[in-house]
Amino acid sequence: MNKQYFCSWTYPTAIHVGAGRLAELATHCKASKIERPLLVTDSGLADHVMIARARNFLETAGLPVSVFSDVQGNPVIGNLESGIARFKQGNHDGVIAIGGGSGLDVGKLIALMAHQTIPVWDLEDVGDWWKRANEDVIAPIIAVPTTAGTGSEVGRAAVLTNTAKEEKKIIFHPKMLPSVVIGDPELAAGLPSNLTAGTGMDGFTHSFETFCVNSFHPMADGIALESMRLIKDYLPKACADGQDIEARTMMFAGAMMGGVAFQKGLGMVHSIAHALGALYPVHHGMTNAVLLPYVMEFNRPEIEAKCERVARALSIDGGYEGLLGWLLAFRAQLKVPHSLAEMGIDKLLAEKIAIKAMSDPTAATNPRPATFHDMQQVFLAAVEGKLSEANISE
Repeated sequence: MNKQYFCSWTYPTAIHVGAGRLAELATHCKASKIERPLLVTDSGLADHVMIARARNFLETAGLPVSVFSDVQGNPVIGNLESGIARFKQGNHDGVIAIGGGSGLDVGKLIALMAHQTIPVWDLEDVGDWWKRANEDVIAPIIAVPTTAGTGSEVGRAAVLTNTAKEEKKIIFHPKMLPSVVIGDPELAAGLPSNLTAGTGMDGFTHSFETFCVNSFHPMADGIALESMRLIKDYLPKACADGQDIEARTMMFAGAMMGGVAFQKGLGMVHSIAHALGALYPVHHGMTNAVLLPYVMEFNRPEIEAKCERVARALSIDGGYEGLLGWLLAFRAQLKVPHSLAEMGIDKLLAEKIAIKAMSDPTAATNPRPATFHDMQQVFLAAVEGKLSEANISE
């Protein structure tokens, strides 16, 4: 074990990084006053050895635990409702969320909503809607990420699909920020290269989009630049050798940094990706990876100078053109599809996707204001793999 990468941070919450630190889970539960934890994970991890290990650490310490895993890749309201029922049935007093973005988001939402008297949609990330919640009944949360991408472990929001409206909604409350994060790179060691690439590109997209947002937030900008550098340097290594603990550690750091930075805002990549995720069972991070260069081309008139700064930070020559060329080559190296059509997305849904993307809150912070027609054209360019058609003139 490399002790250089065995450390604890306190920004923006308590984060304990290092191989083997899952063993500290019970200690952190007790410090957070969790005596009867509900362990929330996604269906693909329910029978994984890491879940068995987590249960063993807790039960050995005298903490009874049950597991809830009815969580799909793009979580829906039904997953949350089932989780709340399990939380109440077991008389649980806290949540341990283990997994990728879906498991972490549902775990956070269960802790938020288990004892509220209002519907979850009343806490959408709009203005100060979060103040509608009774914060005194929000259960404590411990987050244990197993992928490096979403940054949900250091975020105050979660994404949930409203199936009745076929829309992804961002739910926000400050107390959804986990009180403790365990970043154990050993938990990501078995992640397949395609999922490593998809989740890693999700983290990169978070940092790139937030850096390009026009609002003044130099702290977020600085964090985003270093996040992109770490992902550029270590994502190929993590994909090539899933057991590379240093690469996994650096990817956890880069993803968490992206999760912190994007409080500044996101943009059209996420607007379209959220719309697609509500209609197709696609991986969110991989969808972002496919969309990113097309949105870059649309936003070019507004982001070219910022892309020159990104290129310098990443030691890439050629300003905007050099950065775009590097991104296309990077995606190819990671086996990211060039078009949405390669992911099974049909252009016949262009109008529906554009309508939903326009209503997504991330559309409001895209650096170049987009019309319905713009959204539709960028989506079609990404479906067809025609990068030049995304650069819509004024």
